[in-house]
Amino acid sequence: MKKSIFAALLVVALYQVYQQNPQFAEQVQAVLPTGLAPNAAGGRVEVAGERQLAEAYQNQVSDVQVSGSGRVIKILADDTKGSRHQKFILKLANGQTLLVAHNIDLAPRLDGLRSGDSVKFYGEYEWNKLGGVLHWTHHDPAGRHANGWLEYRGRRYQ
Repeated sequence: MKKSIFAALLVVALYQVYQQNPQFAEQVQAVLPTGLAPNAAGGRVEVAGERQLAEAYQNQVSDVQVSGSGRVIKILADDTKGSRHQKFILKLANGQTLLVAHNIDLAPRLDGLRSGDSVKFYGEYEWNKLGGVLHWTHHDPAGRHANGWLEYRGRRYQ
């Protein structure tokens, strides 16, 4: 409990300093505990790895950059309202499921994607009771958000 409160206070303090000096993230990243670095998107916390992704789910945390990989367990119909998104569900090694909403107006579609295929990812995690949603798996044309990506069959989609 004390450790999580300390981590939260550290993140808030880092965010405030980052707002005044955007290069701050590069300067202190080497001294922070794994998974706690302000990103270029304006202070969100970088979280890497499936252990931290599981913690974000358990603690109902959203708006964090995550990376990992999983197996496709279901291909869903594209969302065609507003920005178009290719949607599919990954199952992570720890059993957690993750809905991927990949913007195909800004990044190429993962053509030929099938159940059982492996996909690596880097994007923004949003909590929900079913395991969460991964989005921002593409570049940001405005340059205000961390650039995300998907890797499938040796190709990076961003």
